[in-house]
Amino acid sequence: MNPFKRSTAVLFAAVLLSVAGCVSTSSQESTGEYVDDTVITSRVKTAIFNEPSLKVLQINVETYKNVVQLSGFVSTFAEMTKAADVARDVKGVASVKNDIRIK
Repeated sequence: MNPFKRSTAVLFAAVLLSVAGCVSTSSQESTGEYVDDTVITSRVKTAIFNEPSLKVLQINVETYKNVVQLSGFVSTFAEMTKAADVARDVKGVASVKNDIRIK
């Protein structure tokens, strides 16, 4: 095999492997999905922070494939439901799993 064909084959294999690494599976996000989820998480945290009735440091936010999971502790049922409502109103959120506990 001449050097040109060999380097072309190596380059093609490298491109194929890098593209395969960006594809999502049922248990792993693609690079684009990860970035989207990071943006959604930031938006939800900001929305919770801007809500005067909620204490942002007590609520944790994680996002996986546009599904937001809230966890942490709040003082009342009203705060727990308000956090979920605020998260649902954020653009890009498909659904909210509310695992917040009342202390």
